Amino acid sequence: MKYLVTALLFFSTLLFAEDDKRVDCILLEDENSIICKYMTPRVDFEKTVTIQWLDPNNEVSRERVMIIPSFHGSIYDYRYLQGRLKGTWTFKVIDEQETYTTQFNIE
Repeated sequence: MKYLVTALLFFSTLLFAEDDKRVDCILLEDENSIICKYMTPRVDFEKTVTIQWLDPNNEVSRERVMIIPSFHGSIYDYRYLQGRLKGTWTFKVIDEQETYTTQFNIE
């Protein structure tokens, strides 16, 4: 009986799981790092996404093609703070035909 209740709870959480995609960055000045994360619903196949770091001049500072393995829901990328241009940066993720962005400031 416990297994049945546990299975029902598990599958009900899957039914009501969030279906949004998010991108976020955090600056860790004490570690000289910027960490950016893209979260997406888990699927049963590999997904390929392109990430871009746009500097304050809106030029691509870095571009990477990353694979999200099947049944995984996020990717991370990081850069060092030291040596980056001051101003507002954009972290962009291109997932199929959709684009997701977030911005952060380096002072």
